[in-house]
Amino acid sequence: MQQRTAWGRCVDWALRPAEPADVEPIAELRATVMRPDLERLGRYDEHRVRQRLRDSFSPQHTSVIVADGTFAGCVTLRPADDGRWLEHFYLAPDLQGRGLGSAVLRTLLEQTDSDGVPVRLNVLQGSSAQRLYERHGFTVEDEDPIDVYMVRQPDATR
Repeated sequence: MQQRTAWGRCVDWALRPAEPADVEPIAELRATVMRPDLERLGRYDEHRVRQRLRDSFSPQHTSVIVADGTFAGCVTLRPADDGRWLEHFYLAPDLQGRGLGSAVLRTLLEQTDSDGVPVRLNVLQGSSAQRLYERHGFTVEDEDPIDVYMVRQPDATR
């Protein structure tokens, strides 16, 4: 697929199925992307941030985002009893804010809308990612001092 970025440049991107060997690059990306928010919340731990990904990595439900032929991020869409959980949605910092995340999210939500199922996720309190999700129809379902839990019903943006 092709996505025109906020600066007018086109980015060719695709989703490919994750493989077990993708776990380490994804764990490193997670540590990089989450570090500012985790530090702000006083919860950054160099080892734990990577190990939590390793412990929950599910290649069968994860897609790797490839942009202009290189590893750009990942996203997991895990089945649940009441819909899907969107997890581990990380995009390389130099690609954030350019529309690629929205394009990937739109593609995933078209799939869940056609399946007629809600999507749930959680973001860290104060994370800029919350605005991305709100633009795509997610609403706050619950929150605690660390996490904001959000849900999106099928066709929420229509």
